Amino acid sequence: MGKFVNNIAEFNTFCEENEVAFVDFRFTDIKGTWHHITYKKHAVSDSMLESGLPFDGSSIDAWQPINKSDMILKPDIETAFMDPFTADSTVIILCDVYDIYKGQMYEKCPRSIAKKALKYLDDANIGDIAYFGPENEFFIFDDVRIWNSINEAGYRVDTEEGSWNSSTKYEETGNMGHRAGTKGGYFPVMPIDTMVDLRAEMMHILEEVGLEVVLGHHEVAQGQGEIGIKYGTLIEAADNVQKYKYVVKMVAHLNGKTATFMPKPLYGDNGSGMHVHQSIWKDGKNLFYKEGGYANLSETALHYLGGIFKHAKAVAAITNPSSNSYRRLIPGFEAPSILTYSMQNRSAACRIPYGAGEAATRIETRFPDSSACPYLAFSALLMAGIDGIKNKYIPVGPMDEDLFELTLDEIREKKIPQMPHTLREALEALIEDHTFLSPVFTEEFITTYQHYMFKRQVWPDEARPTAFDFATIYSC
Repeated sequence: MGKFVNNIAEFNTFCEENEVAFVDFRFTDIKGTWHHITYKKHAVSDSMLESGLPFDGSSIDAWQPINKSDMILKPDIETAFMDPFTADSTVIILCDVYDIYKGQMYEKCPRSIAKKALKYLDDANIGDIAYFGPENEFFIFDDVRIWNSINEAGYRVDTEEGSWNSSTKYEETGNMGHRAGTKGGYFPVMPIDTMVDLRAEMMHILEEVGLEVVLGHHEVAQGQGEIGIKYGTLIEAADNVQKYKYVVKMVAHLNGKTATFMPKPLYGDNGSGMHVHQSIWKDGKNLFYKEGGYANLSETALHYLGGIFKHAKAVAAITNPSSNSYRRLIPGFEAPSILTYSMQNRSAACRIPYGAGEAATRIETRFPDSSACPYLAFSALLMAGIDGIKNKYIPVGPMDEDLFELTLDEIREKKIPQMPHTLREALEALIEDHTFLSPVFTEEFITTYQHYMFKRQVWPDEARPTAFDFATIYSC
């Protein structure tokens, strides 16, 4: 699997072979949301592909003011792939954003930031390649309803797999009764696993758009699934997350269902994370490997991890950027919030995968989630890790005990640092601690990002009464 074209000449041939009618140019905003503009194929010239195409940057959240709105999309021709969902033959090209006013790649374009992070890794003479392997979990629901106004707010999600449907009367088919129950969904076969064919369709289409699919399975929660994709370089991995989310959502949608990568849609059941496997290489050698160390980890790997843990609260503002993220990061739901590492132990914030040889030795940070923009999340992890290598930070650990069993007093007694408990805490940490990001993330970006997240997430969330408020306080 991989790229379909290498240059403009191959792109034109690819379009002829696939009778392409439209070219869809896509780019990513700071939330991680894809945007697109579609051109008729005959209107797309070689010079446009080389020099870029104009668009209005003021209409994208937290980007340009209206008096400096003109921006350029720079197509990355090697990312071209056929859209599997359009009625007319359409090729998609991923783009970076160019700032015509500063004459450089746009400092608020996540994909451009990721490219700067990779260049910084090389310039620092630490490594020449960084591999990332994200694991994006998701939920599939049959129905979702949301209401949110001044005097009422609520939601309701439903899946036939839900234990709450055990007594539901289904007129046409009857209630078959096969359900995994809360936290019982890991690896059951049909008929308990109702999503086998749906995941298979997703896996086939993911391969059509260039991803190398390894596996698929039901996850722990009701209605939850995961599809395993082969790792790639930082940019490749982030591009693949965008494709992955698009395919999963669209396949569900076309099958009359709805997919979400929301971290915690169900109370009392496991949430969805984006575990991120990472390693740095130089001259063809894995710098994270050293035979004989704990889990064969090198000092470089431990310092890298030490940097992530050192800056974890600030990093979380980027890797866990929603209020809902912190409803997942609570003990008891396989959501590690304790900043230590362990071989095999999934209760630690970083797991060292079992049985990895020299080529596969890596760390797996388990706290990020898919509400993050993948380009920003991977870049923040990399920059924190580089800072750790430079300053030789040492992470707490290893700890092989079940950390979920520790009380808060025991965590404090052992002086184990924790993830932030709210998005506000994470953003305030980012304000105080972002020097490690500054070679790649500009001050303007950090300021824009934290202001936008306060306005979009923190203040609206904190200002709203919840159903739990009424259940516990109304009669006080």
